[in-house]
Amino acid sequence: MSNELVQTWQINNRINLYLLEAIAEENLGDSLTSKGRRVGEQFAHINNVRLMWLKEALPEALEKVVKVEKENAADKNLLRESLAKSGAAVSALIEKAVENGSRVKGFKPHVTAFVIYLSSHEAHHRSQIVLALKQSGHPVDRKTSFGIWEFGVR
Repeated sequence: MSNELVQTWQINNRINLYLLEAIAEENLGDSLTSKGRRVGEQFAHINNVRLMWLKEALPEALEKVVKVEKENAADKNLLRESLAKSGAAVSALIEKAVENGSRVKGFKPHVTAFVIYLSSHEAHHRSQIVLALKQSGHPVDRKTSFGIWEFGVR
């Protein structure tokens, strides 16, 4: 079970990175509304929520990850690196949770639900990113639109 959960999580993370790669850095400032999160801030939020869970459930993994501040959320290289590192740290958290009887500290009911919870949260923000880009006149290309659903190749 551990291997499949970790693989599932890693697919989710690769989809985030795949979407990020398809976005021009100058479009990371697009948003749905003047008060809403910008595209880059959505990616930063995804990263930072992961850090919140790591702080609770696997604090030793925090030394390998970086919080992305709002003022740095338009830096594509920083977002890419941060998502890759926090994704790997969450993989370690999942592995540890499986070893500890399927428990994630601070989360109920079990690690499988945790993976679904985090993946659902991130999919929600991916949708907001795609919509913000479309509404701003910078839609993702068709290949990317379909590619984020190709779990078997991500």
